[in-house]
Amino acid sequence: MKRILVIGGSRYFGKTLVTRARDAGARVTVLNRGSAAPPPGVGRLVADREDEAGLRAALGSRGFDVVVDQVCYTPLQAAVARRVFAGRTGRYVMTSTMEVYDPATLPARPHFPASASAAATATGTATAPAPVTEASLDPARLPLVPAAPGRAPGPAYAYAEGKRQAEAVFLREPAFPYVGVRAAHVLGGGPAEFTGRLAHYADRIGAGSPVAVHEAPYATSFIHYREMAEFLHWAAEQTFTGTVNAASHGALDVIALCEAVAERVGRSPRYRVVGPGAAASPFSFNRAYAMDNGRASALGFRFGRVADWLPGAIAETAEATVTGRAAL
Repeated sequence: MKRILVIGGSRYFGKTLVTRARDAGARVTVLNRGSAAPPPGVGRLVADREDEAGLRAALGSRGFDVVVDQVCYTPLQAAVARRVFAGRTGRYVMTSTMEVYDPATLPARPHFPASASAAATATGTATAPAPVTEASLDPARLPLVPAAPGRAPGPAYAYAEGKRQAEAVFLREPAFPYVGVRAAHVLGGGPAEFTGRLAHYADRIGAGSPVAVHEAPYATSFIHYREMAEFLHWAAEQTFTGTVNAASHGALDVIALCEAVAERVGRSPRYRVVGPGAAASPFSFNRAYAMDNGRASALGFRFGRVADWLPGAIAETAEATVTGRAAL
């Protein structure tokens, strides 16, 4: 029986991962700060992952075949985990993000056009760049770039750079076989999708409010929350190492997403085009970093298609939105 520790795993696709691994016959333990009890048949350890002494005390003499780290956001957290789990696990799977590729937060980005309009001006056409592969970003070779003096980093930069630096900690001096799963934007689950990004579209289009978009938005990558849980479980069972992209087939831009939402809610979308530097809606991007999922596919994972699962994800989100309005 495989012993799996999930750090985090108390909500959304992390919770789905825990029950999937348990039902597959693994002995699953969840480690968190005590925010939520695990499902039946799953063990529980309570610790603050940044408290190295407390984490060691909570673990005791336990070892695991695989650790799946759902909540590693900083190099400090990665460094603590690297020290504590060295000699305790045969495999370490960290949930990272496609935001590590975001050219708006990278220290150097000469190969990414700033916007579709800029690309059209430079080349005479607005053809989309090729999806990014894992090899296009090695965080262990990137310089560490602090925020500008006297100014705190924005949340997008802090999140992306935190993930890049956390990946780098594990990649520079591996203490165990390591996999960094760069997840696409995760959708589905209705109210369980706590970010509210898909609900933003269902709510605004359903209410007839305009959606803020860029003049020529680029496509981005998505994955269903159940597929994400399945991917992490699959990655835990494999032997490959390094970084790997996890995304369903079929990137789409914000206009295509709005049209899919409109078909479900029965109302045509309205748009408000934003100028350069202005904030847009959650999945409108003026830069390209949709992901190539070829490595994972070649290793044997069979991804679904966004077009197949998106209507259901929109339907459950729209239903939750209507229910929420009725309760007001």
